[in-house]
Amino acid sequence: MWELIKVFKALSDETRIRMLHLLSEGELCVCEIMQALEISQTRASRNLGILRDAGLLQDRRDGQWVHYSVRKEVATEYFKLLELLTSLLKEDQTIVADEERLKRAMKMGRQGKRIC
Repeated sequence: MWELIKVFKALSDETRIRMLHLLSEGELCVCEIMQALEISQTRASRNLGILRDAGLLQDRRDGQWVHYSVRKEVATEYFKLLELLTSLLKEDQTIVADEERLKRAMKMGRQGKRIC
């Protein structure tokens, strides 16, 4: 039961829900998350750490950059919860704006411009 409580505590914050929503689409670098949510590196890292410590995310280092993704086991175990979050947030204006900023950040990265 403690694991479930830890998960719900991690999900009790708007920033962390927004992060989890973005990461539900695939792996992202901290800098992409920062740009999408318009938050500082410190705030992004702190909240990503909370999600990781709750067992929801995994991280991968690539030089000085850290990439985060939803743990596959979690995606399977909490599939209905993640599906519910996605459906509830689909039309939320904050989430829509986050997705648009992420698309712009990723587009800049593909054009060879450093975003991190």
